Amino acid sequence: MIAHLRGKLLAKHPNQAIVEVGGVGYDLTISVPTFSDLPGVGGEVALHVHTHVREDLIALYGFLRSREKQLFEKLITVSGIGPKLAITILSGMAADEMVGAIRGNDIARLTRIPGIGKKTAERMVLELRDKLPVGEAGEVATGPAMSAVDEDVLSALLNLGYPRVAAEKALAALAKNAKSGSFEALFREALGSLSN
Repeated sequence: MIAHLRGKLLAKHPNQAIVEVGGVGYDLTISVPTFSDLPGVGGEVALHVHTHVREDLIALYGFLRSREKQLFEKLITVSGIGPKLAITILSGMAADEMVGAIRGNDIARLTRIPGIGKKTAERMVLELRDKLPVGEAGEVATGPAMSAVDEDVLSALLNLGYPRVAAEKALAALAKNAKSGSFEALFREALGSLSN
């Protein structure tokens, strides 16, 4: 399961990015907001990744911001919304605006997104209204900004099968204790605290 990629941006298009990591080029489907904020081709990029597996396909969906990935993962739990439509939805409306529309039962605003009809908008509101955390100004709540090393450690812990919440708590506790340093040291510390 790929949860995070950091590497050189080989190509970018409004719905696609190719990122080279360790000599391997990963083809990711991306939203328009992610495309807009990507560096130029040849620059280094770090993307949060959702790996979608079907019996005939493995697809990677990339996001610059973890809150966009979290919203994507909530959207694909709604019946009738698959990953491609979820990317279209995220491309059609800013994440914080969408959270506000869903929590405010604003069907008219949601139906302005291409591909979203009244029934799909109603399902989004019904199924997601109480599942979306609220931060300041209606944004999806996220933890404090992580350093590149913290993100790599989090990705490694998720790949080992630890739940995201537990892994994030372990990293937050290490940050409070002013524990930081190399990937290896931080990873060992986090593993140790999760094993207790």
